[in-house]
Amino acid sequence: SATRERPPPPPASARSLRRVVFRRQAAARVGVGFNVDEAHNIVKECIDGVLGGEDYNQNNINQWTASIVEQSLTHLVKLGKAYKYIVTCAVVQRSAYGFHTASSCFWDTTSDGTCTVRWENRTMNCIVNVFAIAIVL
Repeated sequence: SATRERPPPPPASARSLRRVVFRRQAAARVGVGFNVDEAHNIVKECIDGVLGGEDYNQNNINQWTASIVEQSLTHLVKLGKAYKYIVTCAVVQRSAYGFHTASSCFWDTTSDGTCTVRWENRTMNCIVNVFAIAIVL
């Protein structure tokens, strides 16, 4: 009897490509996709609730930023979507020097996403970033 040789396994790049294709197909089946508008509204409400009506006060920054990220994260998780979230917040006093920030991600753009909310009043600027990474079950 002749023995059949098994074909060699596909290269790692082909296996990775299959995982990406499978992940995108799964995302399409369950309607997964990060809703930037929904996240933006949630975060803006949290910022308004914490900073609305306040003037910059260095003594309150730690409490304010912690409240904004915790409230935002709590509301995002309550949406019940299959995501891991990362929420960052920076609050700075307004000045003539401005405030600049940037971020970059390497991920699956069909299911993962990011949202940046910029908020300001006459005494301070606030930037909140939400990064949502889809959980593939």
